[in-house]
Amino acid sequence: MAITAAMVKELREKTGAGMMDCKKALTEVAGDLEAAIEVLKKSGAAKAEKKASRIAAEGIARVATSGNEACVVEVNSETDFVAKNEIFQEFVQDVAEKALASSLNGGSNGEDVEELLAQTGLKDELVEKTATIGEKLSIRRFEKASGDIVVSYIHGAGRIGVLIAASGDNNDANKEALNNIAMQVAAMNPQYISQSDISADEKSKLEDIVKESALNDPFSLPKPILMELIEEAKENHWSDDDKQIYEEKKSKMNFLPNFLSEDAKKSLAEVALNAKEKIYDNKIFSGLVNGRVNKQYKEISLMDQVYVKAEDGKQTVAKYLESVDKNLKITKMVRFEVGEGIEKKEEDFAAEVAAQMNS
Repeated sequence: MAITAAMVKELREKTGAGMMDCKKALTEVAGDLEAAIEVLKKSGAAKAEKKASRIAAEGIARVATSGNEACVVEVNSETDFVAKNEIFQEFVQDVAEKALASSLNGGSNGEDVEELLAQTGLKDELVEKTATIGEKLSIRRFEKASGDIVVSYIHGAGRIGVLIAASGDNNDANKEALNNIAMQVAAMNPQYISQSDISADEKSKLEDIVKESALNDPFSLPKPILMELIEEAKENHWSDDDKQIYEEKKSKMNFLPNFLSEDAKKSLAEVALNAKEKIYDNKIFSGLVNGRVNKQYKEISLMDQVYVKAEDGKQTVAKYLESVDKNLKITKMVRFEVGEGIEKKEEDFAAEVAAQMNS
């Protein structure tokens, strides 16, 4: 029996398996759709093992909730096509439900995934789904949150999953406020709930980064400091051409970097780095650093971020929550973005399909 493209398409839509796997399964059973599904399932653990070294960086996040507790999971696939498959999505939701019911809490770094697989029977289910779908699947991580109020948010088709837990009255107004904050977390990706959650070591590292970046970009320094550095560089490092350019363009200091040579800009940065101890002691520089560090805090700290729906464009998340209920306090924030931190393999999908069709 001739295997048509429509038959392959139907089997692929039912199973999420790869195109060539579907064609081979249909050929083996003379076009019987249900029998082909069984063939894909029976390809078994050996197929899953063969795929173990492949990169799975697509996938979805899903959430399960029960009372005042919720769990978010990330399950990866190799392609976005499989991530959109109904069978895969049902499997991920099942993972979320079982993770929530388990006694484990994996954390954002994925600890206890192996224990989850063993405790819930998901290990065999994962092997079966990998064999059926025809791609490497990976339960990457899961994390729970609990509190007086717990809300969840899934962005789009599941690219981002967020949990917010809080203490306070469990009423509609507070739930609505926390749902708004969950959407903010999805969009703005804060790293901490508040500045108090940032360790002294992390704060010190952030300050060092700000200082070093300022010295590597001398034209961003306060003008009194910059002028001293330029005089040093001009006197001892710049070429005659760069000196002449400076004299011609110094009245337009903001545009000077556009005219100087790369060597001149590099030597100016080196002068700044060599003078860093003196610059660090400068009160004007300290003010610049404090301003830039505080700006960073407003980006990485949820409470310091400007609330995205603020009518005045200035109200912080902290002030927004306070306006809803002064006793409403966020106690935990979890944000999973599918594939973050996974090095993806660059592939030419069109070329891959063409190669499979030719084979």
